[in-house]
Formats: sequence, C-alpha cells, structure tokens
Amino acid sequence: MTVEDNSLSERIKRYAKVSTSLTGFATKIAGHYYLGRDMNSLTYAQELKAVLGELKGPIMKVAQMLSTIPDFLPSEYMAELAQLQAQAPPMGWHFVKRRMMAELGPDWLTKFASFEQSASASASLGQVHKAIDHQGNVLACKLQYPDMTSIVEADLQQLRILLKLYDAYDKAIQSDEIFNEISARLREELDYQREGQHIQMFSHMLESVPGVHIPQYISFLSTTRLLTMSWLEGQPLMQTQEHSLGQRNQIARHMFRTWYTPFYHYGIIHGDPHLGNYTVREDQSVNLLDFGCVRVFPISFVEGVLDLYHALLHNDKDLAVHAYKSWGFTNISQELMEILDIWARFLYGPLMEDRVRPIEENHSGVYGKEVAAKVHAELRRIGGVKPPREFVFMDRAAIGLGSVFMHLRAELNWYQEFHTLIENVNAQALLQNREKLFQGIEVEENS
Repeated sequence: MTVEDNSLSERIKRYAKVSTSLTGFATKIAGHYYLGRDMNSLTYAQELKAVLGELKGPIMKVAQMLSTIPDFLPSEYMAELAQLQAQAPPMGWHFVKRRMMAELGPDWLTKFASFEQSASASASLGQVHKAIDHQGNVLACKLQYPDMTSIVEADLQQLRILLKLYDAYDKAIQSDEIFNEISARLREELDYQREGQHIQMFSHMLESVPGVHIPQYISFLSTTRLLTMSWLEGQPLMQTQEHSLGQRNQIARHMFRTWYTPFYHYGIIHGDPHLGNYTVREDQSVNLLDFGCVRVFPISFVEGVLDLYHALLHNDKDLAVHAYKSWGFTNISQELMEILDIWARFLYGPLMEDRVRPIEENHSGVYGKEVAAKVHAELRRIGGVKPPREFVFMDRAAIGLGSVFMHLRAELNWYQEFHTLIENVNAQALLQNREKLFQGIEVEENS
C-alpha cells in the first residue's frame, strides 16, 4: 500500500468533518424518535440533504445510490437525496501537475501533444481533463483526487453509524447487505485499472449491438489513479428532451439494449445509470462513459430474474418462490411474497404487455415513487426484510434506467424489445459467453 492509502492524517480530518456534520443530525433524529415523532417527514429529509450537500465527495455519491434503491428510504428522503450533486471542488492546475507527475513520472507532459489545464468534468472521486496524443487522437484523462482511499473509508464508517440509527426506527429493510454491497462497489471504483478492464469487457459485450459507443482504454497512459481513454463527443441526454418522439424512442431503444444485453447474455450489469454517465450523438446513438460501478452476477441470479418474469406472466407461485430464493431472499412467507410481487409487477409491467406504451403511465414524476412508498409501508408492517446483496444494484439499475425512459418520454413495445433480447438465453449460453469474455481479461467476480 502507498503512503496515500495509509494517510492517517487525512482520514482523521475527514472523520472529523463528516462526523461533526452527521452526528448533530443523528442526535437530533434520535431525540425526536424517542419522543415519538414521525421520522418520515419532509423536514428531516431536507435537513439530511443540506448536511450531505456541505460535505461533497464520496458520501454524497453513496447518498445518491441510496436514493435510487427502491423501498429502502421513504419517498420524502428518496426525492430529496436524488437532487444531490456529488461533485467535489476541482483541483487547480498546480495540483493537477503534481498528481500527474506522481502517476506518469516527471516527464508526464511530454507524453501528450496537449493537455488542457482546466477540468472538463468533475465528480465525487476525480476529474476529467481533455488531452491530445502525438497521433492527434483526443483523449479523456480521469485523474483521481488525492487521499480518496482514506476519505472513502472515513465516509463509509460514518455512513454505517447513520444507517444503524435509521435501522433502529425504520425496520422495513435491514441495511446490512445494502451497506456491504455499496461499500464493496465504491472501493472498487477507486481502482482505475479495474475500470479499464471493465471498458474492455463492455467493448466486447456490446461490439455487435448497434447504437452504442464505448471508449478505447489507453492502458500505457493509465494507472490505478489515472484512467486515460478515447474522448467521445456527444450532448447530455437532458438536451434531447425536445427531440421528436421517433428520435427519443431510438435513444431509449439503444439505452435498453446497452444496459440489458450484458446482463442477459453475460450476467454483468453497469450499476450506475444516472444521467451524467452517457451522452447522445447526432444520429441518436449513445456514448457510455463511466465504468467504475460494474456488477458481475452468479448465473443463477440471472436465471432467477427470468424465472420471476415467467412466474408473474403465468401466475406461477411456485416458480416465483423459486426465483426469489435464487436471488438470495430467505424465509419467504406468503405475505412477504405478495409484497415483493407488488414491486416486481411494477418493474416487469412494461415487459408483460405486448403493446406500445410509456415506461410508466401514471406520470408520478419520480419513477416508482408511489409503488415504492406502498411496498415500504407494507414491509414495515410485517417486520421488514433483509434483501440479498445481488438485489441491490440490479434493482438500482432498473430504476435508474426507468427514470431515463421517463425523462425521454419514450413510447416503445417493451415486451418485444425484451423478448428479442432474451431469445435463446439459458445457463449454458451464459457460461460460454462469460468464459469467452474473460479470456485475456483479468476480471475478478464481485464479492
């Protein structure tokens, strides 16, 4: 491990900052809870958003993740936390030069024909600089902020405390496995060489899928804290809202295939489908930009997802129980299954109707908000549930992508799109696809 990884002083500073901010909020919440006040109020949700908004960095990224996990938080919290922006303050040029020297050596600048001093984009873990190599290729260089390992660990420890407090007064969903899953994925995002391997994986998985573009990974200009890839031009997805319905439908179709081809054909999913992770080209094709959060599932989990679809389609309760068990749910009572089915029928609903329709027809403004609130209340009533780790990012991806389709106001025959995708999918095909994918690419399965 490097000195940066063991930066005790930086970790202590972050502990102090995060702990001071969250402890005050947690103490107030705890006091009000024991006085019997309603913890699901909009006031508390707004206060938590304000506290996290001051902290920036990884803990805000985690809060965004939590806001998109259906049923976990009351609707007031989901709506407020979803508004958070995870960007940390950008590094100045003098700091960037020092960081680049640490990654590529003292002659780092000679490796580029040009390197823009100002960041083109920034996020919770790093910032992106535009550069040009000596062959004239435009590059995107994502440089990690300093001491991020220490900062992430500090933020996760404080978040664990906050979630334990939340568990004490809202028992709808136990947070242990959710926290473990988010922690594991966030730690993986710190390794930019692993992300480079993810880029290679997605290039292979999507090479025959029309309408999607993956950047090229430039390994000799990359390290664990510097990721260099080809630059992809495109406009933010939100700027396509005034396109024609046909154009918006084409974007949605490309997005659907981009996200679910890897899952149903390889058991792998991009776990972070928020609006900043892709752009759109003039021909309505899609650029996929960020590959830090990737989930590799057991083959049995993918089979369970398909089994549950067929169980709901044919009202087969025995198959539904089998599907939930293959996902990792335990102690499935009839009452719990009926509650889980409410959410499942919402997610699978568009895929079960052979007609053109929007992804959600009640126009609630937040994808799944009303259904999630109902499920959350029912889970609280029966004493709660402990969701398996694999469930967390699959559910999150479904909600994130559904939100994209809502923003696009897309209208497709989702049933036909889905059945085209899953044709000839089975466990043997998945295993063969995965073995071929992993040849020559060192990829670790998620813990």
